[in-house]
Amino acid sequence: MTIRMLIVGAPGAGKGTQAGALAAAFDVPAISTGDIFRANIKNGTELGKKVQAITEQGQLVPDSLTNELIQDRLGQADAANGFLLDGYPRTAGQVDFLTELLASEGAKLDVVIELVTDEDAVVTRLLKRAQEQGRVDDTEEVIRHRQHVYREQTAPILDIYAARDALVKVDGMGTVEEVAQRILDGLAAAGFVPAA
Repeated sequence: MTIRMLIVGAPGAGKGTQAGALAAAFDVPAISTGDIFRANIKNGTELGKKVQAITEQGQLVPDSLTNELIQDRLGQADAANGFLLDGYPRTAGQVDFLTELLASEGAKLDVVIELVTDEDAVVTRLLKRAQEQGRVDDTEEVIRHRQHVYREQTAPILDIYAARDALVKVDGMGTVEEVAQRILDGLAAAGFVPAA
């Protein structure tokens, strides 16, 4: 079964944690723009330097740069039978780009999973993670700014996918296992069940 999925939620909602298990369940690659960006930053590439300067200010990487990366990644062989996107698309412009890119191959995004979370609980979780991982740039001010950017720029894409009848809302609060089960239940109700 070919499935093209997107997981969306505020920063710290647990998208990355859920994406790995979900992609494994459906045997598709989990494609995280964050991972792609971090790898480039770590390796000191030209792209990495550009991305680092932007993200250190708490801003989103421009669509043109992100679209280019995603087009390249979705063109790789392991994504031919589907994928799970995490962190892309984030804006209406990126939705348009992805829609056209997939349509050019006779495909579309099958399902969008929204992890619904409580902002204060997420901020607390991210501050704890910042301490544990030594992320000095993750101050409460920066974290709250990212939440605001998410509400302002990313949340509107959910309306686009809801209008396309592709949105599955899942309560993102609880243990990793509880949320994972809710995601699978939500997908099953929408007609998407992983191969046994």
